[in-house]
Amino acid sequence: MAKAFKDLSEREILGLAISLEEEDGRIYGEFAERLRSDYPATAALLDQMQQEESEHRASLIDLYRSRFGERIPLIRRQDVKGFVSRPPLWLIESIGPGAVRKAIESMETETGRFYRMAMERISDASTRKLLGDLAAAETKHTATAEEVGRQHLTPEAKQGEEEAYRRAFVLQFVQPGLAGLMDGSVSTLAPLFAAAFATHQSWDAFRVGLAASVGAGISMAFAEALSDDGSLTGRGKPFIRGLITGIMTTLGGIGHTLPYLISDFHAATTVAVFVVAIELAAISWIRQHYMDTPLLRAAFQVVFGGVLVFVAGIVIGTA
Repeated sequence: MAKAFKDLSEREILGLAISLEEEDGRIYGEFAERLRSDYPATAALLDQMQQEESEHRASLIDLYRSRFGERIPLIRRQDVKGFVSRPPLWLIESIGPGAVRKAIESMETETGRFYRMAMERISDASTRKLLGDLAAAETKHTATAEEVGRQHLTPEAKQGEEEAYRRAFVLQFVQPGLAGLMDGSVSTLAPLFAAAFATHQSWDAFRVGLAASVGAGISMAFAEALSDDGSLTGRGKPFIRGLITGIMTTLGGIGHTLPYLISDFHAATTVAVFVVAIELAAISWIRQHYMDTPLLRAAFQVVFGGVLVFVAGIVIGTA
């Protein structure tokens, strides 16, 4: 069971401080390894911060030995009430520099608060001085990171990191999502409008559109997940890509299917056509914004394909 901070002895407080410094240093090291290949400048910054944490830990161990001997109690942050639970971001393969810097800021704030609280519980003057120095060091850590950043993160390095992060984001999230949205928005048009114009019944059209959307979503999810494992292409984990593609495919089809919940067939069809126009416009914008496709070309390609499928559905439905 976790102990309250006020119930910790001075020996336990120092043991916890040693554990915190070791954990933070190891986290910096994990972050550095995750970022080293794509973001070498940020990795160099993290290496230096890891070294600082190692120095803090060594100072704490020397002080502990002088006061309490060699045996350091095994007490960790999860053994004490009040610490914020940290999601294991250092295990995420596709983490970017922005998320790492935010995590570091949170870590520094929490550790600095711990040292200030610990000073109030410690009576030994030398220990209070060291904890005060460490609290000041944690407070200055952000400034240190900025100073190191100016040394390592040159404008060219920052630009390179931003471009690498954007490429990874496009490969791992935008492309599978766009593929799903395009397939769901376009491929479901024919069965939906064929059913609508064949029956002139909104409910029948809705059921066909729902079945087509869900079926397409499942099919696209498996197709994307099995296409490659991402190890060579840098497209990330296949499960995540498949999930994104499947969800976006289903949403793309559901968008123009929902209007057929309107009982009036003509009103439902009018709203559905309007929704289709919005979907095709959104796809064109995404292709222009993330895929560097000229807007007019993207619009022509998407709209032309969508209109062909739309007309095919009407022709089949009215045949």
